[in-house]
Amino acid sequence: MASKTQSSDKNNSGNGCSREKLIESYKTVRQFSHTLAEPLEIEDYVVQSMPDVSPTKWHLAHTSWFFETFVLSKALSDYKSPNSQYAYLFNSYYVQAGERHLRPKRGLISRPTVEETYSYRNHVDESMLQFMENADDKEWQQLESVIEIGVHHEQQHQELIVTDIKHVLSENPLHPKYINNDRNGNKADIPGDLKWADFDGGLFYIGNKGSGFGYDNEYPEHKVYLNSYKLGSRLVTNSEYIEFIEDKGYETPEIWLSEGWATVETNNWNAPLYWQKQNGQWMQFTLTGLRKVEPDEPVTHVSYFEADAFARWAGSRLPTESEWEVAASNIEIEGNFVDDLKFHPVGLDNSSNGNSLKQMYGDVWEWTQSSYSAYPGYKTLPGALGEYNGKFMCNQMVLRGGSCATSKSHIRKTYRNFFPTNARWQFMGIRLAKDSE
Repeated sequence: MASKTQSSDKNNSGNGCSREKLIESYKTVRQFSHTLAEPLEIEDYVVQSMPDVSPTKWHLAHTSWFFETFVLSKALSDYKSPNSQYAYLFNSYYVQAGERHLRPKRGLISRPTVEETYSYRNHVDESMLQFMENADDKEWQQLESVIEIGVHHEQQHQELIVTDIKHVLSENPLHPKYINNDRNGNKADIPGDLKWADFDGGLFYIGNKGSGFGYDNEYPEHKVYLNSYKLGSRLVTNSEYIEFIEDKGYETPEIWLSEGWATVETNNWNAPLYWQKQNGQWMQFTLTGLRKVEPDEPVTHVSYFEADAFARWAGSRLPTESEWEVAASNIEIEGNFVDDLKFHPVGLDNSSNGNSLKQMYGDVWEWTQSSYSAYPGYKTLPGALGEYNGKFMCNQMVLRGGSCATSKSHIRKTYRNFFPTNARWQFMGIRLAKDSE
């Protein structure tokens, strides 16, 4: 929630919790991966629909490889992998951990089978539980922070399981369903006019204070100066985005960044990803199949280029990540997360209108205008686990807040997601901002 299989491997500073709590978290998260894969047919597990998408089978194996490589190989002198070649197949891009199979060719690997992949997961789980339950205090202290990283790393791949299988299924002209019943069930009225929440300027602290888990790119806490600004009280809706389309937003080069306009022309974009028009009606592919675009729902699957162009068309701009974090500082982490098993953004009803901020967490990742770069004083972690934040701090933009594919326990106000400007297959949406007058 990197070009996402880039952003799926991020690292933390190592804030531990009790052994019992971490063991329980490990069990819960590992089982939830199985829950997300349960609706799939065997054939679904192995498809790779584009280079940024990985097969579900690969996600299940890679997250097991992580624990095998960074915990078990160091914790248990007699540990033996079921297959020594798994290290080559299921490494993502940890250069220091060894050679890797080419990412765009993951969908060509039919073996190990899905059954063998689950056996691999069981093998890793048995060994992990053996270590976690029996390690002495010294052994535990050496590896608990890595185990905690591994748990959060798996939650990132759970988000990818959801978004990647959506892309896979969307390529099928039969419009197959991931789940048969529409668990969204959102029939709220179209929200009223967008309101604006005002924020005074000044000197603020942003970044992780170190009181809980955080990836290294969230550190250190540091000062930022902000001018007074306003944030939209809610996310941009489908109906508002349709106004942009009907006003020839995709045909007006002056509201687009140069590279964005070139991307629109090259790819013939005329709507968000997964949208298509049938008999004059906008339809969208969802994980419950093809259905009409609901006007009140937050628009999703738009790139940074589209979010920026919409903001210009609307006479606004995108927020900076500092503005977003300061605005979110006192807001509870509540919203539509993957835990709810809706797998789609939901709309607000009219009772939610007002100037206070809504939908800051969950539903869709919110594009910011901030380039993904290091905070002042940032330091990469040593070794292979330090590879996957700092080296991606180029040509990507920051998103905040999580989505309907993110676990609630995985998100926080300091979480920095990042993607290239043309990425659309994640649940990405828009919150507007503007300068105070």
